[in-house]
Amino acid sequence: MPEETETVQIDGWHSDPAESPDTLDRGVGITRRPARWSVGSLRLSSLAGLYVLIALLVLFTLSDERFAAPQNYRVILASQAIAGILTLGLVVSLISGVFDVSIAATMALSISLVGWLQAEMGFHPLVAVVLTLLAGATVGALNAVSVTVLRVEPIIATLGSSAILAAVAYWIAEGQTFIDGISPGFISFGQSQFLSIPLPVYYLAAIALLLWFAIEHTPWGRYLRAIGANAEASRLAGIRVVRVQWSALIVSGLLASLAGIVLTMQLGAASFGAGDPYLLPAFAAAFLGSTQVQPGRFNVFGTLIALYLLATAVKGLQLRYPDLPWIADLIQGVTLIASVAIAAYAGRRRAEKG
Repeated sequence: MPEETETVQIDGWHSDPAESPDTLDRGVGITRRPARWSVGSLRLSSLAGLYVLIALLVLFTLSDERFAAPQNYRVILASQAIAGILTLGLVVSLISGVFDVSIAATMALSISLVGWLQAEMGFHPLVAVVLTLLAGATVGALNAVSVTVLRVEPIIATLGSSAILAAVAYWIAEGQTFIDGISPGFISFGQSQFLSIPLPVYYLAAIALLLWFAIEHTPWGRYLRAIGANAEASRLAGIRVVRVQWSALIVSGLLASLAGIVLTMQLGAASFGAGDPYLLPAFAAAFLGSTQVQPGRFNVFGTLIALYLLATAVKGLQLRYPDLPWIADLIQGVTLIASVAIAAYAGRRRAEKG
């Protein structure tokens, strides 16, 4: 009796022993050939933002020569690199279930502090950077005390700390912008380019890859997601919830502080209050990003897609309608509301199916 064989499918590849008699393994013949292409392979539901971004880039490039200028692309890349660093810090806290609305105030404090330490105190730029990062980590730790020890609701605790940080930043800078006394070497780290791409873009790429690996491929990342989904169940499962939430808020404070430092490098000056306008764009990008790549979950690459999608839309419309300065606020506000509504709807659907 001839030996029986079977047709199998392995990881999207089809097999048929009749088509490949010389590739037998334990009675199973395998022929590898690509699976048929389908519209589903485009992942429209999870990569829609990427396709919209590409479409906007093509549209604005073809319709507006100012948008098509290489300098415009460099400006978008560099400016959103700073917003991206801040937003990724926010994403870490959001994954853990903590709404940190103090990130912009932490960024503003860091701008004033790193400028004051150099211009007024005469510190070496490296020392000023280290002290400013420590200040950002301290802000994160103090937020963690409010949330985990004092049991204040995260949004209230971080909103209160925002007001305190604004007062401290004003006290340090006296409402002024530090220009003289900032090291030229410090400034060059924000204004230099490599392969015609501003250095802050590389900073963002390095941080994004590091966070992506930590969130998706380490126990710390799994604990973050578990706590964000259900803190009490995570505690009963043996996860040290308080410790993980502390780490999330400290990382958030550190990255907010780093964003302030990089912005100061890029501007060549420590402008008082320069971090405040970054709050709404950060939340808009974080929540829109939760609908991309991994729908229903805050994630690194989805956040980056959302960040540059919003920036491209705002920049293109601002160039076309320069007399409408409110376009950026309108787009970011609508995006934030819409993305939160979509996330809430998706959550209800999952609960109904469960």
